[in-house]
Amino acid sequence: MGIHKIIILAFILVLHTEARPISYSGGTTLMYQSDSMSDSVYVHYSPTYKYSIGIENVDDKIFNKNKNYLRLTYLINRKNTDISQRNLYFQSGVLVDDADGFFYGIHGDWETRRWFSGFGYKDTNNSFGQDYTDQYIQLGVAPYVGDYGDLHTWIMIKTKKNSLTNTQSTYPELKFFKGAALVKFGYSDKTEWDLHFMYRF
Repeated sequence: MGIHKIIILAFILVLHTEARPISYSGGTTLMYQSDSMSDSVYVHYSPTYKYSIGIENVDDKIFNKNKNYLRLTYLINRKNTDISQRNLYFQSGVLVDDADGFFYGIHGDWETRRWFSGFGYKDTNNSFGQDYTDQYIQLGVAPYVGDYGDLHTWIMIKTKKNSLTNTQSTYPELKFFKGAALVKFGYSDKTEWDLHFMYRF
């Protein structure tokens, strides 16, 4: 499926869902991500709001390999106030067919109804001797403050760095969510499309 068809499909799903995409006990989440490094489909289940377990299929564009990871994500810390929320997560994965291939990292965010900031760090250890790190930071603003059930929009700037390709790029990104669906995408001539789609059941 081409990138334009994926974006159109994601917009349709965003416009036809009802609950805000937040983690909850007993929920299942489907994610699709695509960038210059890989395409991945990830499905996870959350027994509680504190952690999720799942499986991710990754089509690695750099090494021309298809991989399956067993994944665990754990909520280290969450702080809610009257005007903001802060989250810090630990993420990890191990290859289904080779325990020498794994990754681990952290990612977090802080947001109000108007402002957003986020970061991530991921260390990947390949079973064939190529280890690398991915890092990013994001800053964003909502051009309007929507009510519950509205389509929410964020205009963001993202800086991403990868030690394997030795590239760093900064580019604009748009994020939309409504109900149980979220889509965000950006583009850089260095990293090409950076697309993320999420839907919670």
